Amino acid sequence: MTTAAPLTVGALLRTWRERRGLSQLELAGRADSSSRHISFVETGRSRPSEEMVLRLADHLDVPMRDRNALLVAAGYAPRYAHTPLDSPSMEVLREGLERLLTGYEPYPALVVDSTYNVVAANRGILMLMEGLPEHLLAGPLNAMRLTLHPQGLAPRIHNLREWRGHLLAQMERQIALARSAPLRALYEEVAAYPVPERPGDGEPDEAVPYIALPLRIEHDGHLLSFVSSISTFNTPMDVTVAELAIETLLPADPATVKYLRSLAP
Repeated sequence: MTTAAPLTVGALLRTWRERRGLSQLELAGRADSSSRHISFVETGRSRPSEEMVLRLADHLDVPMRDRNALLVAAGYAPRYAHTPLDSPSMEVLREGLERLLTGYEPYPALVVDSTYNVVAANRGILMLMEGLPEHLLAGPLNAMRLTLHPQGLAPRIHNLREWRGHLLAQMERQIALARSAPLRALYEEVAAYPVPERPGDGEPDEAVPYIALPLRIEHDGHLLSFVSSISTFNTPMDVTVAELAIETLLPADPATVKYLRSLAP
């Protein structure tokens, strides 16, 4: 039995460059280098400095965990820590996220990781999840699975086909960027779910001047409308932090605002 040799830093950089659709000359121009030097790095004729590895990774938009892999392949130590979120050193971050989510109530908000596992959620999200079956609520909660599963939120979403298309396209863009095997597996799972039919599917809804594609979801006989906003951390220095995303659901009409405020304690 033979074992495949680990990829060199040059081979990894070439793969990322080709994924981004850049020529060696284009990458060299962006990174203030020369196409000759890029070629030498990719073929192994030249060992890039640590600074050059990070500069090329930056211009290739390489995810943080993969930047560590590039550094190790080049013979350097990983630059970025990968600290578990439940670590004592992450207490300030956890408390900050909790304050943010609580402060957004009664509107829904949650925090997810790179594969949409729910890290934290507020009472607005828990309200939308009321009545879901236990097998979907067993940890780890996954936002994509909860939303698109035919026994999850999917039957309650009035514009499911549009919203499903938006979510799948979002995942496709992330897979193209990061080439994550776990994310690809999740995509294949949720894309294969049957799409529940709703009475009146295909009929146009009442014209409302939404600022973005809304999530139109039913709760206790009330039709609620939200637009989604996703935030990430600027200049993260830890892989865990870099892969967190905060999604807030902004009420898209006055009726949704009124209903959610009526439920607030």
